[in-house]
Amino acid sequence: MSTVDEGLAAQIRNIERQYGKSLDEWIALIKESGLTKHTEVVAMLKNRYGMSHGSAHRVALKAREADAASLVKASSRDPVSELYSGNKAGLKPLHDALMAVITTFGDDLELAPKKGYVSLRRKKQFAMIQPTTASRIDLGLVLKDVPATGRLESAASFNALFTHRVRLNAVSDVDAQVVAWLKQAYDLAG
Repeated sequence: MSTVDEGLAAQIRNIERQYGKSLDEWIALIKESGLTKHTEVVAMLKNRYGMSHGSAHRVALKAREADAASLVKASSRDPVSELYSGNKAGLKPLHDALMAVITTFGDDLELAPKKGYVSLRRKKQFAMIQPTTASRIDLGLVLKDVPATGRLESAASFNALFTHRVRLNAVSDVDAQVVAWLKQAYDLAG
C-alpha cells in the first residue's frame, strides 16, 4: 500500500471514529438524502452532522466512488437492448439501421444510453434515437439554422435539447434524406 493510500485509509478511520458512523453508514445517509452534487453533499454533512470541511469532502468523494462503482455494475446489462424490450422489440431493426449509417460517419462517435433513448455525441450531442411508441422511433437532431419542413419537423414540443425531430416507423424510412440530415448534424457537432 502506498503512502497516499495509507493516508486516505487513516483519514477514513479517523472520520469513522470522530463522527461515530462507518463509511458505509455515511454513504447510505448520503444516498437516502437524494443529494447528488458534491457541494450539496459536503454542505449537508457539515450542517447536519457537524463534520469539518475536509472530512465532509472525503466522505462525499467516497460516496461518489461507491455510486460510480454501482453504475458500472448496473451497466453490465445492455441498456440499448433494454430500450427495445417488450412491445418495442420490433423497433430494434430500425435502431440497428440508423446505427449502421451513423457509424460510417467517423470513429469519434460516442453513444450515451439514457433511460429512454440513446444520445449520440461527438464534441457535443448531435442526435438521439428514442423508441417513443411500439411502432415509432423519434430521431432528434441538432441542426441549427435549418428550417423545419415536412418530415424534418421542429422539436420544440418534443425535446428542448434538439432543434428537429424525424418520425421513423420502418427501416425503409432511413432513406437518403434522413442520412443527409444525420450527417449534417454529425458534421456540425465536430
